[in-house]
Amino acid sequence: MSKQPAINDRAQQILKILIERYIREGEPVGSRAIVDGCGLSLSSATVRNVMSELEDLGLLKSPHTSAGRIPTTRGYRFFIDSLLTMTPLSEEKLKDFAKELDPVQDSKALVASASQLISRITHLTGLVTLPRQEKLILRQLEFLPLSQRRVLVILVVNEREVQNRILELPREFSRTELQMAAHYLNRYIGKDLYKVRNELLAGLKTTKEKMDDLMQGVIDILDTQPQEKDYVVCGQNNLFNQTEDHDVKKLHSLFEAFNEKRDLLQILEHCLQADGVQIFLGGESGCDVLNDYSLITAPYSVGGKPVGVLGVIGSARMPYDQVIPVVDVTAKILSSALNQN
Repeated sequence: MSKQPAINDRAQQILKILIERYIREGEPVGSRAIVDGCGLSLSSATVRNVMSELEDLGLLKSPHTSAGRIPTTRGYRFFIDSLLTMTPLSEEKLKDFAKELDPVQDSKALVASASQLISRITHLTGLVTLPRQEKLILRQLEFLPLSQRRVLVILVVNEREVQNRILELPREFSRTELQMAAHYLNRYIGKDLYKVRNELLAGLKTTKEKMDDLMQGVIDILDTQPQEKDYVVCGQNNLFNQTEDHDVKKLHSLFEAFNEKRDLLQILEHCLQADGVQIFLGGESGCDVLNDYSLITAPYSVGGKPVGVLGVIGSARMPYDQVIPVVDVTAKILSSALNQN
């Protein structure tokens, strides 16, 4: 993220009023609306000058069809990091949340309930990954050539768990090639198999080595490991209410991402390693289908260890002061319910 610009208190106040009004009404905000609607003892001309300065700083932009301004991604980021005042949940709501996430449910039912809950409360799309099982750590990997194009893969994980798999490959590999491949893969000793898989996939995208078929076979084996790599999504239709007609094509791309899951799972996996609430605005997520949306996540834990991620996806014009506490609290209540479970 880029460094935030330094702006004075008056400019911060105008920016805050403008973004809050835009989030509420969804229309470009002009200087007269800021003066009339918020009781500032400033002239429209003064407000226009400040808005122009904020636009020069990349915090606001002017739609072609209006004299008003709307926030940019950078403007939203400044607003969230420096100007946002959270709206805490009431005790009554907290009790209602705890009732819906009843520990008597099994873990998958709890995840589904959490996704439905945050979607209904925020009117956004709720995403909750299924709890990951205990990490599988690579200890050793070896290849033994069998007849023709068949290779025996010996995989040692955690302490003493040994797994044997046979790969059917498009071509025959020599013993030397297999030794080189094993030597390369054993650089990952001590790493979680899920991370090993992702790094191998990234490598296949950037290089074209002659052992790619063998590496793809290893990735296929790692994909069969008992790791939960899925999520429950609820409230996709809420996105239709937040999407302009000319942006429906972008929404279709996001729906395809919900179905394919890989890209979104990679983002959520990254969030699993972070502490507390994470907020991705537009392109900050690194996922093209989210360029016009915001993603807010928080990890949930079992036994003090993060095992999954809970979050919402919606328009950048979401009420962050209300949504962020809901995501944070729901993740904590889900953690408590899973620990009791």
